[in-house]
Amino acid sequence: MNDTDILIIGGGIAGVSTAYHLSQYGRDVTLLERGNVASEASGVNAGNIGAIGWGNVPNLNSHLTMGSLEIFKRIQLDMGYDIEYRQCGGLQALQTGEQYQYTRDRVVELKSQGYTLELLTTREAQSIEPEVNPVLPGFVYMPLRSQSDPTKATQALADAAAASGAQIKTGYKVTALFYENEGVYRAETDKGEFRARSLVIAAGAWCDQLGQMLGLRIPIVPVKGQMWATESLPPRVFHTISSAESEYLWHIDPGIDSEGPPWLTHRGHHRITRHLYGRQTREGEIIFGGDRQVVGYDDSDPDSLGIEINQVHATEVLPMLSSLPIKRAWAGLMPFSLDGYPVIGAIPQFDNLYIVSGLCSSGFGRGPMAGKLLAEYLHTGSRPLVLAEAEPSRCIMPID
Repeated sequence: MNDTDILIIGGGIAGVSTAYHLSQYGRDVTLLERGNVASEASGVNAGNIGAIGWGNVPNLNSHLTMGSLEIFKRIQLDMGYDIEYRQCGGLQALQTGEQYQYTRDRVVELKSQGYTLELLTTREAQSIEPEVNPVLPGFVYMPLRSQSDPTKATQALADAAAASGAQIKTGYKVTALFYENEGVYRAETDKGEFRARSLVIAAGAWCDQLGQMLGLRIPIVPVKGQMWATESLPPRVFHTISSAESEYLWHIDPGIDSEGPPWLTHRGHHRITRHLYGRQTREGEIIFGGDRQVVGYDDSDPDSLGIEINQVHATEVLPMLSSLPIKRAWAGLMPFSLDGYPVIGAIPQFDNLYIVSGLCSSGFGRGPMAGKLLAEYLHTGSRPLVLAEAEPSRCIMPID
């Protein structure tokens, strides 16, 4: 039997950030990960960090994005880890007149709220990103947007947690969870048992499976995203690249219903929009992705048709991609809540039970601060005010 003060299940970016920040408080922490650190969504995403500023009245999203941005900077600049962090700025392509009109008004609104972004003409965009398509109506420039290697960043936080005394145990699959009479959690794994006074569920798309072990329904849905990459090239793409197509269509119909989460590219097997994000890595690969589809746990392989559609979409923004073959493709499962908002905090049905999940497709860019806020909550016993928007009691229920 292995005893610890706090047991964290899940070695993605939010889990290792929680472990790291708890270790900075001097807490006795053990983290269990069934695979390797960053082996799921935290390691297979694009590495885009989508910040646009704190705003005049910072909300949960601005805390998570801007707070995480500062953590990424600290890992790279102060802690001595090379995570390939770079504040490169981002360009969002506007591909139709309708998208342009909607986005123009949205940029004015966001700037009035204190966020940092600008509407550019295509000529202005070409001056900083020469390969963009000159026939597009315009672009949104977001100078705070950044990028990092997701596996390196997640591993760096895990290593920093271990250096501060946390136990990071990979290859430990949790098979059963129990809450015992003396207020202790017991986790059975394929390599032994662990006991802890506090338990943190940070298992991404698999949170509901762990919740069921404790008789809880955690409405986190696995949503498949997929990526593709070209061969390595000299520098050709200097910003993170996205498109306004999906944002415009989700504004009209976010797809909120009782059957699944919002902001998807598919309803069932029917595609309702295209979604696009990408960048060029330090190694020279140009990587893009975008699909968000509910497929369950058994379909985590890339879909060739979806990859082809995404490549066409990317080529509409960067025509130079038309001559570049796809070198490789991959996919992963992201944790979406049914209302699209994060689930971070104490689970009320049990004492000292916590969760950090539901960060949707922005888990990498928001996970570091999510873990920091949860660590503060767990250590002090006082919920940070901003986490009211992520309250678990709104959605986690006992199984009937």
